[in-house]
Amino acid sequence: MSYQVIARKWRPQRFDDVVGQQAVTRTLKNAIAAGRIAQAFVFAGPRGVGKTTTARILARALNCENGPTTDPCGTCDACREIADGRDIDVLEIDAATHTKVETVREVIIGGLSLAPVRDTRKIFIIDEVHQLSAGSFNALLKSIEEPPAHVVFIMATTELQKIPDTILSRSQVFEFRTISATAIAAQLRQIADADHIEVTDDALALVARGADGSMRDAQSAFDQVMAFAGDRITADDVSTVLGLVGRDLLLDAVQAVADEDAAAAFAIAARAVDAGYDLRLILRELTRVARDLLVLSVDPSRASDPEIAPEGERDRLKALAARFSREDLLRAFDVLSRAEFEIKTAAQPRYYLEMALLRWIHLRKLTPLAELIDQMNGGSAPAVPRRPGGGASTASPSVAARPSRVAPSPAPGRSAVPPAPFTPPVTTSAPAAAAAPAPSAGNLSAAALKDALLAEVRKARAVFYNTVMAQAQSIEVHGDRILWTFTPVHGLLRGQLEQNKAWLESLAAKLAGRRIQIQSIEATPDEAAAPVVDPAEARRTELKAKAMADAAVQALLDVFPSEIRDVEEM
Repeated sequence: MSYQVIARKWRPQRFDDVVGQQAVTRTLKNAIAAGRIAQAFVFAGPRGVGKTTTARILARALNCENGPTTDPCGTCDACREIADGRDIDVLEIDAATHTKVETVREVIIGGLSLAPVRDTRKIFIIDEVHQLSAGSFNALLKSIEEPPAHVVFIMATTELQKIPDTILSRSQVFEFRTISATAIAAQLRQIADADHIEVTDDALALVARGADGSMRDAQSAFDQVMAFAGDRITADDVSTVLGLVGRDLLLDAVQAVADEDAAAAFAIAARAVDAGYDLRLILRELTRVARDLLVLSVDPSRASDPEIAPEGERDRLKALAARFSREDLLRAFDVLSRAEFEIKTAAQPRYYLEMALLRWIHLRKLTPLAELIDQMNGGSAPAVPRRPGGGASTASPSVAARPSRVAPSPAPGRSAVPPAPFTPPVTTSAPAAAAAPAPSAGNLSAAALKDALLAEVRKARAVFYNTVMAQAQSIEVHGDRILWTFTPVHGLLRGQLEQNKAWLESLAAKLAGRRIQIQSIEATPDEAAAPVVDPAEARRTELKAKAMADAAVQALLDVFPSEIRDVEEM
């Protein structure tokens, strides 16, 4: 007997043999047992997951000599001929070949009225039905809705969205799922044991992951590896034949990132290039590793899941997961996914892989924004708890680089960043504020009260001091009253002062030990005419004050201490 490939030799013959589609097979078995057989079925799903196989099993179940039955015998003439594709009453049609409406009318519609020659039902299996033309679908519409009692349509497709809704509404739609890598590996193990093939679990896991949920792809790939390696198969054999990336290389790359070893990252990229791997596949598999590490970080009990952590890699994956925070892994997933997309059209794919690894190393040095604010406030805010390996244990955004294990020396021409918090610069165009500490309350002269108040305002609200108080034409103390005088062009600034009047009076009362009244006036034309004011400069001052009054600008300045030097009108 001639050789049969594994995909044909191990094609399921019973509903229970179909791997990974329990929801579909159970529904069909229950429908057959209850005698609720629909006139049309649509089997939709990815390639190689059992759509056409299930259609043939359903045809056998309906036409078996013992049927309709949920467990066809497989030995009667109908069962054997349907399995071989030569039953005269079961027509298996390729829609890509019979796409024209004339062919559909001749092959399908013309034979509907003819009774089955031997079997109980006449069954039309239309594979890749989405390739039929619009005219062919229209021609089939009435036949699918009201076929003769002895006719059943079974349509298989990988693109459900291309089938008209009018066809779907007249059919029972079953969506087939991709098969898990664990189920595929278990089926390949059964095949290997039956054929007396020695194969490692790592090799089976690698073939199963490379199949992307398709049992047929996995069986075809395993057949190819058997032809290369013979009766003993290892993960290296699978990697050599199929070009799949072994997990050792991927975990070595993650280890280099965890160690922040840039030289090792370049060496791993060189290993991948020398081995002839598709570098896009390397990045795709690295995203999978990042996802697996994140799953272990969120739920450590998943370490026993062979699809997440195969037994031979379990300890290493757990050790690596402990060295990354969840934020590190989320950022890594974004970096690797973007690099995989960009590498498609790259002239030098190797560079993209190397830069992706280096960027991942750099991102591990980010520090959370809350921690930066804590450092700027001199440690007054509560510390953000950190996980081993960098990053924060919370989802705080990160904005700056964390110091490395060994602090780098400053570059030539640059000074090291001082540890003290940043203080906004203060302009000197306003009346001078006292640098010395304010005298004790209740014992201040008029000049001392003025200087102390200005110093406290500058300390508490430097932006308000620079933009409003420093622009006053004069500040005078008259007993229990402090008077601010503004020029007519600074009317907006005067309004800002009035809005903060209550706060200023409270601050002045604390300094003076008595109630102080804050007032502001507009200078008379004679008083305002003394200094020559540039209209453009006055407009800029007014725009700056308006910007400073904006709530969003104030919120930004509260988070990032800085100074607004100029404002332009757009």
